[in-house]
Amino acid sequence: MAEPEKFLVRWKLFCERVMLALKGIGGKDMGDQLYIHQLKAGVDFGQSNPVARQMANFVYLVGDRLKKECLVVDPAWDIQSVVDCATRDDMKIIGALCTHFHPDHVGGDLFGHHVEGLAELMTINPCVVHCHPADIPFVKMMTGLSDSDFNHTHGGDVVKAGDVEIQCLHTPGHTPGSQCFRCRQALIAGDTLFLQGCGRTDLPGGDPVEMQRTITQRLATLPDDLILYPGHHYSPERTGTMGHVKRTNPIFRR
Repeated sequence: MAEPEKFLVRWKLFCERVMLALKGIGGKDMGDQLYIHQLKAGVDFGQSNPVARQMANFVYLVGDRLKKECLVVDPAWDIQSVVDCATRDDMKIIGALCTHFHPDHVGGDLFGHHVEGLAELMTINPCVVHCHPADIPFVKMMTGLSDSDFNHTHGGDVVKAGDVEIQCLHTPGHTPGSQCFRCRQALIAGDTLFLQGCGRTDLPGGDPVEMQRTITQRLATLPDDLILYPGHHYSPERTGTMGHVKRTNPIFRR
């Protein structure tokens, strides 16, 4: 690659990082109304839990800063601390969004280790749980929740927190009912897509054919300026633009 071309590549990456900073990456806001707070288990909350630190899950609070309402995405590990974070931000949790049914995202038994999750949320902050119907039976098994606790969400459905709309994208592959949540310029992807790689397909419910379809047909077509918020901190950076991820994540080159 010639030096001018190398400079242009470096300049584009620099501009993307600047844009990420301006958009409030790392747990602030992306404008006056949209509220997004990214919380890393074992670091930003649940610091006393060594398993949480090892798993490096992200929990998200997303909603309407003006109406002071938010949804919690994949509440797990230390529910009281997550609720307390919303309270400190002057936000009220009015619902939960499930990206998929695995216990490190919704609570339950993780190889003999109890993970707090939706069951504890229902005690501390009762609210509706938005989940794809293909994963609801497994979430119920993991958490003990009942049918009445759930709102069934399908691809294309919209869930609101205040006046902020969150679109549900059905992205099967990691589990049958895996979902990503798109909110303006943010894409909260759970374990469907990471900055490097994607969710495993060799776990119960995984389907490599569906995952390939999700990557190539459902996610590859999304705008490059979307900000990807993954379900785990598996890369040096916490977030990245979809354009950058498409260029650097080998899963898009298969």
